[in-house]
Amino acid sequence: MTENQHFGDEAVFIENYVHFQVLVSKYTAFKQLVYSRLEKSLSVYTSQPKSVCIKGRKFPLYKGRDEKKILYISGIAQWLEKSQNHKAIEIAQAIANDLLVTCGDVFQVAIVPPGWIYLELSQPILAAWLQNITNGNLERPGRSGKTANLNIKNSQRLFTAQYAYARCCSLLQQAHREELIQLREVQNQALSNSAIACWQILFPNPIPWLNSDGKLRCYHPPESQLIGELVQVVDDLHCDDVKSSVNWEKAALNLSQAFENFWSQCRIWGKVKIAARELAQARLGLVMVTQSVLRLLLEEKLGVVAPLEL
Repeated sequence: MTENQHFGDEAVFIENYVHFQVLVSKYTAFKQLVYSRLEKSLSVYTSQPKSVCIKGRKFPLYKGRDEKKILYISGIAQWLEKSQNHKAIEIAQAIANDLLVTCGDVFQVAIVPPGWIYLELSQPILAAWLQNITNGNLERPGRSGKTANLNIKNSQRLFTAQYAYARCCSLLQQAHREELIQLREVQNQALSNSAIACWQILFPNPIPWLNSDGKLRCYHPPESQLIGELVQVVDDLHCDDVKSSVNWEKAALNLSQAFENFWSQCRIWGKVKIAARELAQARLGLVMVTQSVLRLLLEEKLGVVAPLEL
């Protein structure tokens, strides 16, 4: 890749990131963003989009299981069918049309009979979301008394999560020493009692998440699976409709296993570092995001130390 191509890639990402940064800074979790956009589009079919049920986030919304994409599936049209005296497919189409006009750059929208609305997040907004977390903007949800360390039932799951966290720290420090990235320690009052390091990636900034075609560099199955787990955990951390039902030990284990699968199959050093430096940096960005999310799981939800090393 030539120097001009590199600057072209960076310019593409910066343009998209600036466009989306307000959204990702306002909505820590993508599920929050989807709910918000659906609420606004409900005015197409109802004069009371802010009803108690809607404000309570009780209308149907599910995260799809396709590991190749970040997809949300809404049953809001079927939920409204009887009260609005219209077929679900008609309601879904009207909502989808409004979504395409107002946020077609955020979602790819599709309608599936009998009235499901499929919302696939665009790759530029995924990149902006990942960048927002590497910048240290992942909010801390607050520790619940229900998640104290006395409730930990499986010490092996806990060790797996702590090991994955320590591995993230080790990889980031190694990359910093080899000048592949430049780290900066973050001084955060909320972390004053933490026994671990908290970093941001100072260089490259922004991380080259996207190529010149506006597509994520990290698109292989282990990378996509890891991104999907990260999105799921952040949704669970910040959406009140699911917090009480989440098994946080299992969530930490799933994320840790996805990271280990990513690390074992997606190289950073050697030929990748030399011939595809931007890809190596994007993968290190995923390591940083994983570290940030695991830290919240360990400290806030499991009530244990996130260790710098084991």
